[in-house]
Amino acid sequence: MVDAEIRDLREHIGEEVRIQGWLYNKRSSGKLLFLILRDGSGYLQAVVFRPAVADSVWQAAEALTQESSLRVVGKVKEDRRSPGGVELEVTAIETVALCPDYPISPKEHGIDFLLNNRHLWLRSRRQHAIMRVRNELLFGIREFFYQRNFVCIDSPILTPAACEGTSTLFETDYFGEKAYLSQSGQLYLEPAAAAHGKVYCFGPTFRAEKSKTRRHLMEFWMVEPEVAWMRFDALLDLAEEFVSTLVARVLDRCRQEFEWLERDTTALEPAASRPYPRIDYGDAVAKLQAKGFPTVFGDDFGGDEETALADESGKPVMITRYPAVIKAFYMEPDPADPSRALAVDMIAPQGYGEIIGGSERIGSYEKLEERIREHGLPRQAFEWYLDIRRYGGFPHSGFGMGIERVVSWLCGLSHLREAIPYPRMLNRLYP
Repeated sequence: MVDAEIRDLREHIGEEVRIQGWLYNKRSSGKLLFLILRDGSGYLQAVVFRPAVADSVWQAAEALTQESSLRVVGKVKEDRRSPGGVELEVTAIETVALCPDYPISPKEHGIDFLLNNRHLWLRSRRQHAIMRVRNELLFGIREFFYQRNFVCIDSPILTPAACEGTSTLFETDYFGEKAYLSQSGQLYLEPAAAAHGKVYCFGPTFRAEKSKTRRHLMEFWMVEPEVAWMRFDALLDLAEEFVSTLVARVLDRCRQEFEWLERDTTALEPAASRPYPRIDYGDAVAKLQAKGFPTVFGDDFGGDEETALADESGKPVMITRYPAVIKAFYMEPDPADPSRALAVDMIAPQGYGEIIGGSERIGSYEKLEERIREHGLPRQAFEWYLDIRRYGGFPHSGFGMGIERVVSWLCGLSHLREAIPYPRMLNRLYP
């Protein structure tokens, strides 16, 4: 007998194995009990045939309740109708812990109830599949950058100043000084680009936006690459290659998860190939006006506008060269029109909105100094950031991608709250 994980059982057909896990579901048919087991790696149908087992085994199987933990011994048998193509003929059961009335049953539950029980809701098949897709995405991100010789640099979470203004920052006391939870690792990543050339950071970020929309969380994860000497057009190429590579990877490796989620993957397939449409901001405004939107040049786009722009090709759309006044202070002006910034937003189709925001960064000391002054930012807090330009300034570019927005798009979720293990929202800090 060997200890095995459910995902590996096809390698053990005809052998006796022991599975350690939890009871996901149970049904009976006369002398047969069908136990659906899960162990984190997959789901397995285990069959208990009363005439073939000891009375103690049958009684243990009958007593099992949803989410009871147990060890099951049996022979692996091929069965294409069962989950994973195998089933287990049970010979022994060891109940580790009987579960009392499990709060989450197959019946419908309200979202508040499920979020209050998020620590248990994570066990359900749908949530299991979403976290598996997220895991594949996270690993793919790190592999993408590792294969292209990027160096991972961990930016701090506690910062003395804002990246994009203080209106959406969580403030905290830092031994008598004001400190903030980071909105982005970008500013601390730029010095590392001068040291290593190609870098990225990957971690939690925080936005204190008092928003209840399906596209907002107070705490979310973001990956941010920064590349020395990269100009704007090359940045667009990198963002496009990055997203298309990740979509292709997840489509290839998460087929079972997408089946459980009932996600129509044909809607994602166009995004697995390049190129993506690129639209100048001015042309985007004209397109929206032609569709009947009251948009004027200088407006930032909302969810409805983004959806209208991104649903023509089935691929993410890259909107470029926004008005500088609606973008961050560090973005390089367009040489052809300094009132515009060399900025890009990548908009996912099907109403999932912005998944990437990026730009070429200002490389000039004098120009950055002027922008800090124009934005009314505290000069002293940004002296170290100016040093990057003071001591060997260089052109560089980067972007940030929100993980939960991409997971939501890939999985077809209606709200970001399911795309992160423990969502932090305007009125939710539990569990």
